[in-house]
Amino acid sequence: MENKDRVIIALDVDNMADCRNRVDQLCEQVSVFKIGMELYTACGQDAVEYVHKKGSKVFLDLKFHDIPNTVASVSRVATQLGVFMFNVHACGGGEMMRWASEACVKEADRLGVEKPLLIGVTVLTSLSEEELQKELSVSRGMEEQVVALAQLAKESGLDGVVSSPKEIELIKNAVSKDFVVVTPGIRPEWFVNQGQNDQKRVLTPNRAFDLGADFIVIGRPVTQDASPRTAMQKVLEEIN
Repeated sequence: MENKDRVIIALDVDNMADCRNRVDQLCEQVSVFKIGMELYTACGQDAVEYVHKKGSKVFLDLKFHDIPNTVASVSRVATQLGVFMFNVHACGGGEMMRWASEACVKEADRLGVEKPLLIGVTVLTSLSEEELQKELSVSRGMEEQVVALAQLAKESGLDGVVSSPKEIELIKNAVSKDFVVVTPGIRPEWFVNQGQNDQKRVLTPNRAFDLGADFIVIGRPVTQDASPRTAMQKVLEEIN
């Protein structure tokens, strides 16, 4: 894949006008756009359809986490939408992830389409190890918890996981090199010290790819820049 196919731009907006504007600005520089809870709650399938209309792919980032039957049902719907990738929370457990995977495969076969990548969210990049253990009462350390959830996701039929860049190597070594790792918490060199940052486990695009990331997700460093196209070009040059 080219670098433009491995960089995912986050459409963290709440209306179609901003969605269209960002897609129009960046669709020639990147291939995949992330539609998360904010945009999907506000605009639903219209956002997915617009990205597809522009010839780009959708990472549907809704982090499904419910009983197995409900997650299986919504996984079928995500497959029907024709998205490139979607995710579930790995902490929903093995049964939930297995049902989601089986529903995704069966629906893709029924429709005669390529199955979306199904990935599991390990530990949110906004969480520190102290919060993980003290607030969520997880006895394992951060790295051990992320690897354990990645292994469970693999055993449950998922294609990969979302994790911070700090755990990429651990996951690749513990699971397999072809297990997909999608990495948010990406901050280019020129953005690292700018503004408020709620991401606690971050790395630069270059470092994330060096460690083995298959895809990286970038939002604010590009989308909140005065010139998103220029910022995106800087990211691609930094990667190259």
